[in-house]
Amino acid sequence: MTDQTIQIPRQVTTDSFRTMMSGFPTGVCVVTTTDSAGTPRGMTCSSVCSVSLEPPILLVCLRSGSPTLDGVLRSGSFAVNLLHEGAQAAAELFASGNPHRFQIHPWEETPGAAGPHLVKDAHTIADCDVVLTQEVGDHVTVFGEARRISERNPYPPLLYGLRQFRTWSTT
Repeated sequence: MTDQTIQIPRQVTTDSFRTMMSGFPTGVCVVTTTDSAGTPRGMTCSSVCSVSLEPPILLVCLRSGSPTLDGVLRSGSFAVNLLHEGAQAAAELFASGNPHRFQIHPWEETPGAAGPHLVKDAHTIADCDVVLTQEVGDHVTVFGEARRISERNPYPPLLYGLRQFRTWSTT
């Protein structure tokens, strides 16, 4: 019998968890909505996932206390703008917290939309109605049923991983 040292795993820190998750590349979107005063709200989000085909449900995870989350909860709807490879500037702006983002970046208010559409930056936009929310840690998971999907631009998606933006490569 050999003497084996048992390694006790160290406690997971915010930094170690963030580093681990940065190694899992994902698509990038901007979640948009309007608040109760009709003011557009939006934030960059990489936590988006399909949940169900019947009915068509997706989820987004939004930071607790964000004006975007507040608008989504109050309006009961949101738009998911899936960004294309040329939309890194939009992703960075909507991640920055700049309160004037909708004054300096083009968007459209489409009739029947669940939130502002970033038509020049999105390859596809899904308008969703909130069907369920779940608070988890410092975020709220919002489940939305897609009521309309608009394909906008034929460009490949913008990706994010290892703390860098990248484009989809076919080579």
